[in-house]
Parts: sequence; C-alpha cells; structure tokens
Amino acid sequence: MNLRTKKRLAAQVLGVSPKRVMFNPERLDEIKEALTRADIKSLIKDGAIIKKQKRSASGYHAKQVRKQKSKGKRKGHGSRKGTRNARLKRKEAWENKVRLQRKYLKTLREKGLLDSKTLELFI
Repeated sequence: MNLRTKKRLAAQVLGVSPKRVMFNPERLDEIKEALTRADIKSLIKDGAIIKKQKRSASGYHAKQVRKQKSKGKRKGHGSRKGTRNARLKRKEAWENKVRLQRKYLKTLREKGLLDSKTLELFI
C-alpha cells in the first residue's frame, strides 16, 4: 500500500480529514510497513502519525477592528444602523450632560470660584 492509502486509513481512525493527518518524516519506513488499522492505531499511539490542529479563523482582524472602534473610528454614516436616539437614548444623553455639568460645578466650588451667592445669579 502506498502512503495515500495509509493517510486515508489514519484519517478514518482519527475521525478527521486526510488533510489533518501528518506523518513523522523520520518514521516513514514504519508507516509504509503498516497494513492494518491496528498497525495504524499503534503508530498513532507511538507518535509516528500526528493529527494536526484544526484550522480556524484568526481573531487578528477582529481585534484590529475592536481597537479602532475603541478609538472612535468606523462609526461614520455608512456604519450606522439605528437612528440617533436608538444608538444613544435621549434620556441617557441628557443624564450625561447633567452629570458633566454637576461635576464641573463641584470642581468650581472646590476651587473656591463658586459659592452659594454666585450660584443664585445663574439660577
């Protein structure tokens, strides 16, 4: 039997595609001598026949996109699905504005630029 048949047999034993079966180049003589499935199984156990890792989609590009989005990129008109209010609710936008204003007032009070009398002028 030639090596192609051995590869097919090994793939059946391992339960994978023949693409994922790899022969140890140093032990090809032993593999050529194997005739039965039992021989193939023993070679797998010895490490003469190896099952390659499954190929999967790399996360590299997704990682790059996530990185760009965190910087505020890729958010133009063509990328948007919902309306402005669906993407950021009116209430949430208002809450953010008010919180910022209150934070700013607090820092002004701490610096001594604002007190209760000067606050009355703005209200």
